Amino acid sequence: MINKKIAVLASGANGSVIAADLVEAGLDVTLIDMWGEHIETMRANGLKVTNRDDELTLKVNAYHLSDICTLDVKFDIVLLVSKAYDTKWLTEFIKPYLDDDGMVIGVQNAMTAEMIAEIVGVERTLGCVVELASQMFEPGVIHRTTKKERTWFGIGAFDSTQEGRIEEIAELFRNAGSVETIEDILSAKWVKLIVNNMVMGSMAILGGTPGQVLKDNGKDYEQRARKWMLKAGEEALAAGQSLNYKVVPVFGLKPEDVMNTNNLLETLLDTILEHVGPSAINTTLQDHMKGRLGEDHMIAGLVAEERKNNGGIAPASDAIVELSRQIHSGEIKPGYSNLDLVEQKLAEMN
Repeated sequence: MINKKIAVLASGANGSVIAADLVEAGLDVTLIDMWGEHIETMRANGLKVTNRDDELTLKVNAYHLSDICTLDVKFDIVLLVSKAYDTKWLTEFIKPYLDDDGMVIGVQNAMTAEMIAEIVGVERTLGCVVELASQMFEPGVIHRTTKKERTWFGIGAFDSTQEGRIEEIAELFRNAGSVETIEDILSAKWVKLIVNNMVMGSMAILGGTPGQVLKDNGKDYEQRARKWMLKAGEEALAAGQSLNYKVVPVFGLKPEDVMNTNNLLETLLDTILEHVGPSAINTTLQDHMKGRLGEDHMIAGLVAEERKNNGGIAPASDAIVELSRQIHSGEIKPGYSNLDLVEQKLAEMN
């Protein structure tokens, strides 16, 4: 068993799921979050994680951000499971509580690993790609959509100073899912960003789960929606190539699965849709439902910016950013009819 002090910083849906697996394995885990009601509920009733087949309630050590100053502790491992846009300030926040030999691993969307390294040092940072879908709509209660046996973590160093720590962190994550060591972790994170650019913003804008959006509206609607998603993936792939990222397998795929660029995007799209299942409410749609800022500006926005920096265009990604902004500002609501707005914007931008 790993004898380390572990913090799960930003213990929302995915953070709580991972923390629950680690606690169940008998590890020393502290959950830290900014939602006071969530913390108080976990303290009073434990952390409850449900899935399609069963449920688990665990007693956990849970702290609000404002309580951390009362702890006399240095963490050996910090799993940062926050929104990408909260990366910098949360890393600065936890830095005084990180052991001199401690590690921070961003279990997040977008390209956050280097942001973390700039704050705590490259020698105390590892990159991570995760495939895990879960949702939280009430404090202390998480619904896990991706079962443990389908949950996947890719771990890797982006500097030689970190390589000796990879197996230690891989052992930790094996309590929560399957783990692969990835030599080019930054490229792997960009491949995950390609996938996110295809499904996260689009599904959220259309206001449904994969099953609802792609199966309940007829074949023509499915083809139109997939065309938009694949176009967003094409833009993200091109942006990554301009940044010299390589296409590497993620989500348990093999190298031969991603070698054929003719159907690469279809393979990635179909893989993630199969793995998360038809009923997953993705994190961006949850953000819209809660009136909270999503991560589209750090995913689709990054793709569009990089394409434009290299003389290209990114109409599908621009549409994601703009319609997500309109949803957040209250100008429009998530819904199937937004596909008409998407196609209108694509026609205007092309």
